[in-house]
Amino acid sequence: MGRRKNKLFDMNEVVKLFNKLLDEQPLLLLVIPLLVVLWAVEKWFFSLSNWVLLALAVWATIQYGSYQRRNIVEDLNKKWMQMTLQTSPTTPLEHCEWLNKLLLEIWLNFINPKLSLRFASIVERRLKNRKSRLIEKIELQEFSLGSRPPLFGLHGVRWATSGGQRIMRLGFDWDTDDVNIMLSAKLAMPLMGTARIVVNSIHVKGDLLLMPILEGRAIVYSFVSTPEVRIGVAFGSGGSQSLPATELPGVSSWLVKIATDTLNKRMVEPRRQCLALPPQDFHKQAVGGVLYVTVLSANKLSRCNSKGTCSTKQTNSSIDTHTENRAESKELQTFLEIEIEELTRRTDVRAGSCPTWDTTFNLILHDNAGIVKFNLYERTPGNVKYDYLTSCEIKMRYVSDDSTVFWAVGSDSSVIAKHAESCGKEIEMTVPFEGFNLGELTVRLVLKEWQFADGSHSSTSLSSSSRRSLSGHGPTNHFSKTGRKICITVVEGKDLLVKDKIGKSDPYVKLQYGKSIQRTKHVPHSSNPAFNQKFEFDEIGGGEYLKIKCYTEETFGDESIGSARVNLEGLLEGSVRDVCIPLEKVNSGELRLQIEAVKVDDSESSKGSSHANGWIELVLIEARDLIAADLRGTSDPFVRVQYGHLKRTTKVMYKTLHPKWFQTLEFPDDGSTLTLHVKDHNTLLPTSNIGTCVVEYHMLPPNQMADKWIPLQGVKRGDIHVQITRKIPELEKKTSVGSDSSPTKVHRQISDQIKEMMTKLRSQIDEDDLEGVSKSVSDLETLHESQEEYMVQLETEQMLLISKIDELGQEIFNSSSSPDLFLNRTVTLP
Repeated sequence: MGRRKNKLFDMNEVVKLFNKLLDEQPLLLLVIPLLVVLWAVEKWFFSLSNWVLLALAVWATIQYGSYQRRNIVEDLNKKWMQMTLQTSPTTPLEHCEWLNKLLLEIWLNFINPKLSLRFASIVERRLKNRKSRLIEKIELQEFSLGSRPPLFGLHGVRWATSGGQRIMRLGFDWDTDDVNIMLSAKLAMPLMGTARIVVNSIHVKGDLLLMPILEGRAIVYSFVSTPEVRIGVAFGSGGSQSLPATELPGVSSWLVKIATDTLNKRMVEPRRQCLALPPQDFHKQAVGGVLYVTVLSANKLSRCNSKGTCSTKQTNSSIDTHTENRAESKELQTFLEIEIEELTRRTDVRAGSCPTWDTTFNLILHDNAGIVKFNLYERTPGNVKYDYLTSCEIKMRYVSDDSTVFWAVGSDSSVIAKHAESCGKEIEMTVPFEGFNLGELTVRLVLKEWQFADGSHSSTSLSSSSRRSLSGHGPTNHFSKTGRKICITVVEGKDLLVKDKIGKSDPYVKLQYGKSIQRTKHVPHSSNPAFNQKFEFDEIGGGEYLKIKCYTEETFGDESIGSARVNLEGLLEGSVRDVCIPLEKVNSGELRLQIEAVKVDDSESSKGSSHANGWIELVLIEARDLIAADLRGTSDPFVRVQYGHLKRTTKVMYKTLHPKWFQTLEFPDDGSTLTLHVKDHNTLLPTSNIGTCVVEYHMLPPNQMADKWIPLQGVKRGDIHVQITRKIPELEKKTSVGSDSSPTKVHRQISDQIKEMMTKLRSQIDEDDLEGVSKSVSDLETLHESQEEYMVQLETEQMLLISKIDELGQEIFNSSSSPDLFLNRTVTLP
């Protein structure tokens, strides 16, 4: 069998050779008639067989050798071209019309939907952060890049080599009037009204650089310089109070400025973007990450060079020439500021041109990519001011195979790239500072974990753990409730910013989720406060974020000491995530939170629904530490209770910051929100608000009383003491006469309080404390009214009991002739 294959292969070679000879030597067909003539001469005239065959063999050998030489020359030419491409610093200019034709075929149904979805999220974030003064609110309604793709390399493509890095340079020209980008804008003063802004044409023209890195596993790309950008804008109307379809001044230039600034900050040299080419794709959408950055050291720092290159970036006014020359002779003292979006951290000051810090910072990524910027500052001894010297930055991006790519600009515009195959792997990079011979920085980066939109994170599987949800950006247009509860415990703060001169702060934390705002109690004189307060929110779909603001109490107004945003999307039930959130817009401080998603079962969610015989019993007991709303340093507090459309009001407690009401209110259980508004009563002027709060009752077990101290919102201090019970008669248990929650027990407690108050009143009269006597009398009146209310309640229950006994006696009398009927009746006493 093998011999047949070899023979067949040889025949194919012969046929191939013969066909090639026919193409190159068309006169070869004349050989056959010539052979016939020679055969005739051989047969009839004289013998030629001795030399004809030899001549044919020589000729065939010469033709085969010529064929082999041509093949060898072609192979050598191909290898020479490859060698030239790899070693030549610049290749000849090549046209790539084929690329634009291919792009035109696959643009509409494949590339356009993916790019439109990606760019829509970027544009929406940029618009919210960069609104025009003429626009109060703006939302993205539609986004499509149309059917016309950009054109690449109209004037050719060229490869070049710089510092061992291969670079492809080609033109980028996108001029289309087929886009459909619609924005809905609410206009600010003096225009007012609403308007639809339609972007119908885009023109972007520039030169692109593409550089393969990491042995072809990724490509970085950027514009050589700021591209030419033009945006065509049309205006429509919307809403009842709408703007006519006329051009708004400044909107087109505002959109062009946003586009230009975005390109300059993201992909104009030396800032580059990265396109990862992973060998496998796990199809996960990364929404955030935890990054540890260790600043190790700097090398070859120079004051004089940096001073000459950063005159436009100094954060403080420059000092005079005499001071600067004098500082030149002193030792350089520098520190680094690490910046990632709005989160900043700072190292200590180190002396010398080769300082060593070895300091680690916990940072948060808000997306599947991030930029860590390192700003170098100099501090002059004896001067509170400091000067900006230079900076460098490192970018990173999540790759679909759960790895991470880090890259930065190297010397001579080269690319420094590192690849972490898994989370937790340390990457060390030495990055030069921007400018000429300004030194270099060595850092160590560890991407601890990536968090994904499906609730998982890179270090565990989806079935075993929930995502560590951290701050980030994203759309917040949808506010549909999911039926779950988000339980957030503010555990403690660490290294919070100090505002007081004594080195302490009085911090507290505000949490905002949707329209619900809650706050912790303030912790006096502590930069490491322990809060340990738990809050519940109804989960909101659509990527709503938890907004955190940390304040410190001050005499003339509270001051902010940091903020953060937490993305709660994708939390799984049954798993508590203990996370540390670094505070943004400050140099230090982080908050420890415990986040948990709780499913509200159907039986529990129905607790808030309407029941024929169910009601909510609210007992307003007392309040403490209320703010003083009157000039005399007191308040006249009362509580206005709102339950759905129902409103109730307690009595007014005069001249006190610690009122005691002891009032019971009842509402039908229809699941409405129970809100308490604590007001200060004024006879002539309108009442003033001294705090509000929401009483959560939906998850309470039936017929079980919950005793709560609830901090008041919207004010610096104040708590209110309530007791809340969800009453359901079908499940209500009988209470004994000696029960602690019986009216008799409460009446006894009130009597004891009256006795204590009378004793206190006598001592105040003996001490001539008129203000204390007035307050005690007011408290006695309150207790007396509470006692009367409970007496009325006891009398009502007594009347009901007597009525029930009468009904029972009547049934016994009527059924005396029918004992069987009597025995089968069941009577329930209250």
